[in-house]
Amino acid sequence: MVASAWLHDVGYAPDLVVTGMHQLDGARYLRDVAKVDDLVCRLVAHHSCAHIEARNRGLAEQLVSEFPPVEGLLSDAITYADMTTTPDGEPVEVEQRLGEILSRYGNGDLVAESIREASPLIIGAVRRVSVLLAAG
Repeated sequence: MVASAWLHDVGYAPDLVVTGMHQLDGARYLRDVAKVDDLVCRLVAHHSCAHIEARNRGLAEQLVSEFPPVEGLLSDAITYADMTTTPDGEPVEVEQRLGEILSRYGNGDLVAESIREASPLIIGAVRRVSVLLAAG
């Protein structure tokens, strides 16, 4: 889980961009070049409801066939890690993080539209992890 949290945005590196979907590009790099553990690659590939962006890009079949989804707490935890920190690593509320993403990409952008659609699922994942963390 920790490795996935550190590596989840590696697909933004300019030399790794193939599809334009950072989750898929990053997971492919981790699998094919870095030879990272399969579970780490799957978490990177699917973090923060990536299946929605993949569908919107026409990449859903590639994503799922190459990297089977991870369900449950691990999926929620990687989403929590991504959506409760800013791009600079500072803690932030999930709603603020979602707003930052929407603002960065702008209306009409495929990523922004995908995040807008995924927002209820992302907020749900963050809330489930928050409850577990508060329970100690």
